[in-house]
Amino acid sequence: MATRVMTIDQVLSILRETPDRLSLLTEGVAEPRLHEPPSAGEWSVTEILAHLRACADMWGGAIETIIGTDHPTIRAVNPVTWIESTDYRCVPFASSLQAFVEQRDRLLALLGPLPQQGWARSAVVLGGGKPLDLTVHSYGNRMARHERTHWRQLAKTVAALSPN
Repeated sequence: MATRVMTIDQVLSILRETPDRLSLLTEGVAEPRLHEPPSAGEWSVTEILAHLRACADMWGGAIETIIGTDHPTIRAVNPVTWIESTDYRCVPFASSLQAFVEQRDRLLALLGPLPQQGWARSAVVLGGGKPLDLTVHSYGNRMARHERTHWRQLAKTVAALSPN
């Protein structure tokens, strides 16, 4: 089944909205609660944010490379692998959110004024399997769809937290 490709405006809208959603959904939740998974085997709010940051590092970095270099070759790194080299899971939530907001602001400053043909810029991406030709738009679409999925997970996780 093919994945629906969002418009550029839809991608930008979701990328703009994610930091605000994170902030609003966690407003007033005590820091220790943000590190608690709602049940065994599930991610805490802090782990969800850590995951989003790792994905933003990898996919946002690829977008920056594609915009800054004519048809580069990029070696893909899985965000699940990348997170192991970071401290994102143990950083206080507010600090991690601030880093995510700053990173997102930089990405949006790059994407916002990008003309439509800039979204078609591409790279050869090497990783597991056959090399892929991916564009700024395909990376933005992937990031936006992925983040939107985690909006629901985050809301469910916050709602499941015990009071205090």
